[in-house]
Amino acid sequence: MDPKTSDYQAFSAHIISWYRANPRELPWRGTTDPYKIWLSEIILQQTRVAQGLPYYYAFTEAYPTVRDLALAPESEVLRLWQGLGYYSRARNLHSCAKYIWNELAGRFPDNYQALLLLKGVGSYTAAAISSFAFGEAKAVVDGNVFRVLSRYFGIETDISSGKGKKEFEGLANELIPRNNPGEFNQAMMDFGSRQCVPKNPDCESCPIHSTCFAFQNGIVKELPVKINKVKVKERNLHYYVIRCGEHWVWKKRTAGDIWEGLHDFPNSENHPVPIDQISENSPSLFPKKYRHILSHQKLNASFSELEIPRENYPELSQWCENEGYLLVAESEIDYLAKPKLIVNFLNDQEI
Repeated sequence: MDPKTSDYQAFSAHIISWYRANPRELPWRGTTDPYKIWLSEIILQQTRVAQGLPYYYAFTEAYPTVRDLALAPESEVLRLWQGLGYYSRARNLHSCAKYIWNELAGRFPDNYQALLLLKGVGSYTAAAISSFAFGEAKAVVDGNVFRVLSRYFGIETDISSGKGKKEFEGLANELIPRNNPGEFNQAMMDFGSRQCVPKNPDCESCPIHSTCFAFQNGIVKELPVKINKVKVKERNLHYYVIRCGEHWVWKKRTAGDIWEGLHDFPNSENHPVPIDQISENSPSLFPKKYRHILSHQKLNASFSELEIPRENYPELSQWCENEGYLLVAESEIDYLAKPKLIVNFLNDQEI
């Protein structure tokens, strides 16, 4: 046997052995239902398991099949996703469900290449579905897998580069056992998220530390290498909370910016809100300021309140129509899909 092949088989066997000795009960483990696997993978993109788990339960309860999700209104899907962030995932999830139901008779594609054609499904998710649901020997490669492979094999290629992604995917696909791809993929993801963690890993308890390049050479902290950093943009948002009796003024966010399809208040980031058209009074400023961190943006938000007399409701309604805003009864606010920043503000106001 080729020594390299022997080494690869030994590595894979150790990873699977660790996984079996350290099981973690998750509701999507053990299923071959591509719908539930797909749903879990989309929810867990850029999301910790502990945070994503309640959303998985909520979605499988509200939409137990791809048909149920496909037939749901987008506004309801976005509201159920509320607080999870990266809302394009929810829109892609809904769009993909409609495509599978309407164009594929409700059946998921059963191989990696066909799964890649689905909206919102990249190489990682396609590999997860194809290996877990259909037993295809296609390796999943995410941040956890990058880290394990980089440290164990001593790979210093930049993981954010195209070359790095190709190199790591190639290696992972050489390592994956053809007779047990799903379990190996689960094992690699778990090993990276629980044993070979980004900071201060417990290398002494690691079952493969004696053959780990990074551990043996004292460079665990230096691997993996990631050179390109996302440039973070800072934005200042000043919101106007405009109320008239039991009605609030809301704005539905459109395409081309964060939170597409969600609802927040009129704000003066780029253009002033013409509140002088509806009131001669100055709005009162809420004392608390809010900061919300996105993957590529830091949002600094402040809020002002403006009360419009009830008798001026017709004028306010006309103003909202002219400006493209919505007048929403307080009893209906909970049904609006809102970004977490706005939810935090409302919770502080006990709305």
